[in-house]
Amino acid sequence: MAGTRVKARGESAFAERFAVFAECLLTGVWIAVASLGVVTYPAAFAAGARHLRRRTAHEGGGRREFVADFRAALRGGWLAGVAGWAAVAAVWVDVRAARAGIPGGSLVGAVGVVALTGLVVAGLRAAAVWEPGARWRTLLARAGRRTVLDPAGSFLIAGGLAVVAVSAWFSAPLALPVLGAVAAAAVAVEERYRHR
Repeated sequence: MAGTRVKARGESAFAERFAVFAECLLTGVWIAVASLGVVTYPAAFAAGARHLRRRTAHEGGGRREFVADFRAALRGGWLAGVAGWAAVAAVWVDVRAARAGIPGGSLVGAVGVVALTGLVVAGLRAAAVWEPGARWRTLLARAGRRTVLDPAGSFLIAGGLAVVAVSAWFSAPLALPVLGAVAAAAVAVEERYRHR
């Protein structure tokens, strides 16, 4: 594990912040590549968030550490990925029912979309605090509570997801690096919640 502190390079505040932004974009590409396994996205976000936490703490870390974290997070994270896709499928059925004109379908569809958004936010919050050896079930349960108890932070993460969606609509390749910004937003929201 790379727990060694890296000496600050005497950069200006602007240069350091730009470096963090660039690291977020690179991490987004790593997350996108690691998510190609379809059910690997929770582990990919967990590894990306841990990488960004190391970067902002001026600790060593890079692609090797990301890959090691990804492998460790994948041990239980793939089950969270399967559960996430099951939730997406359930909401898709709800939305299809709403479009078919079933009585009460529009309400069920809207509730399903809101619930799915809450689940995605909770998943990102869980990934933002993941550490090797942590159990995903515990992380997700605690993140679900934080999602409800910290609506402002949850709204910020949901806004980040909206930026990814708009980026993908505007230019699909642009959405890939923006995933790192969403991971950084989740890390920042969790750090903010921890210091409340």
